[in-house]
Amino acid sequence: MGAGWFEPPAPRVLAHRGLALEAPENTLAAFEAAIRAGARYLETDIHASADGAAVLAHDPTLRRVAHRPEAVGELDLAELRRVDLGGGHGFGTLDELLHAFPGSRLNIDVKSDAAISATVRAVRRADAVDRVLLTAFSDRRRRALASALPGVATSAGRASVLRASAASVARSSAGLRRGVAGASALQIPERVGRARLLSRGLLDTAHRAGLEVHVWTVNDPDDMRRLLGLGVDGIVTDRADLAMRVVSES
Repeated sequence: MGAGWFEPPAPRVLAHRGLALEAPENTLAAFEAAIRAGARYLETDIHASADGAAVLAHDPTLRRVAHRPEAVGELDLAELRRVDLGGGHGFGTLDELLHAFPGSRLNIDVKSDAAISATVRAVRRADAVDRVLLTAFSDRRRRALASALPGVATSAGRASVLRASAASVARSSAGLRRGVAGASALQIPERVGRARLLSRGLLDTAHRAGLEVHVWTVNDPDDMRRLLGLGVDGIVTDRADLAMRVVSES
């Protein structure tokens, strides 16, 4: 599924919400900065506006990014464009991101059920099924996206990740494949609380099952080197500039 997204071979640097050193996260300027740093993969998040646009936004509300109480879904796109996220930068859309950087691969976290149809429409308009990977914490939401966009690459949701982890204890690649139900990647933190989620067993079992493993969110170069040495396929990072240097050294 979505073979185009996985070319060229790993390792991959996924620029988490762009490179937000001089521009706010999830803005077109932040993604442009990530590309200037050498990143080919851009990670973003989608909420739907009140009028159904696929908006580049991680949080459901404007509280953290703009110190306002409204939800993204309460404002239409014209209203959202007037919100200053800092330095005169405003909200962008998935349509704009797909068209602005046609050579990039996108990792898209669809944050709500309302954002499913908005995301699907944007991907179809850009004819971008082969250059996006869709993910969601909800496996039901992920399955809905995969159903609406045949052939698209997806990453396992939370319940599928837990099933994959259980299958890896038994080193069962067949069990892991069944557990992720058609997903092409596991995107996971190294730890959940005090529990270690990433392990050599999980990596080996996932690879035998034909899945890539991407770890988030990794910002320290020493951690990047250690994880790449362990065999992870992708690093999701706020510091794509540092990660590209680490990858170039390996």
